[in-house]
Amino acid sequence: MTNADIINRVNELKLELVKEKGQIAIGGSPSNSGRVKEIKKTIAKFSTELKRRGEKTA
Repeated sequence: MTNADIINRVNELKLELVKEKGQIAIGGSPSNSGRVKEIKKTIAKFSTELKRRGEKTA
């Protein structure tokens, strides 16, 4: 993946995380209870890779 692809994916994951957290905040149960943790870990992995390459995240 190129740096631009990774940055786009991180932005998509951040948006998905906000949606999941919003659903939890209004009292609904998330569709997949482990999804929030999985999204956070994936964002961290991509961010680490970008830092390794010398690129900043959005």
